[in-house]
Amino acid sequence: MKKQPKLTLVGAGPGDPDLITLKGVKALNQADVVLYDALVNESLLQHAPEAKLLFVGKRLGCHAYTQDEINQLIVDNALSFGHVVRLKGGDPFVFGRGTEELDYAESFGLEVQIVSGVTSSISVPASLGVSLTKRKVANSFCVVTGTTTDRTLSSDLYAFAKTSATVVVLMGMSKLDQIVAIFKGENKGDLPVAIIQNGTTEQEKIGIGTIDTIAAVVAEEALSSPAIIVIGEVVKESQKLRYFYEELTIDNEVFYDRFIN
Repeated sequence: MKKQPKLTLVGAGPGDPDLITLKGVKALNQADVVLYDALVNESLLQHAPEAKLLFVGKRLGCHAYTQDEINQLIVDNALSFGHVVRLKGGDPFVFGRGTEELDYAESFGLEVQIVSGVTSSISVPASLGVSLTKRKVANSFCVVTGTTTDRTLSSDLYAFAKTSATVVVLMGMSKLDQIVAIFKGENKGDLPVAIIQNGTTEQEKIGIGTIDTIAAVVAEEALSSPAIIVIGEVVKESQKLRYFYEELTIDNEVFYDRFIN
């Protein structure tokens, strides 16, 4: 008997395999095919022991498949095998192009289910004790992409930089110089910044600085993508990061002599 074609969009969480939801694990258990991304912890695939596994990851400058090809793979595999799980890093609907895949699948009459994931934009800072909001420090936060569909930095950042909100930039490492320039243009050179590479995983690396110093920190610590950029006063409120930030502040003159001058 032919299986009913079905797509389940599943958020895999930020990297730590324990941060996938129970509902996501159940979906993997029931999958006939799993299409998974580059940012997915591959240990999660053990929850789909009977499934056909297809890597469709995309990284800057290196795409295994285009988005159109991925959309077609979802439909083709659902029609041929039944239940397709599309496993995406973080949450499928936070810069994950989940809506595009959902709409395409529904246009072919596929049954669709959505399993939200733990978004890296909140959970990665939280893992280091950074609360994106805090009374008397930050009353709001915003999440912005560093790479839009035309490969440019989101213009929304100019407006966000004028506020006291915590700003989280995803996919922004290649645009760090532009990001720094925007905040410097608002006279916010002293604003704390944290960059977290491979957050919540064993490969995690952290860089702490200010708008004025973060580029030098990135060079010194050899930080690169995938990483999350957190900009705001809440960075120095974290007990886990406070020591690093205070050390940087105290030795700011030495830091400038070493890295800037």
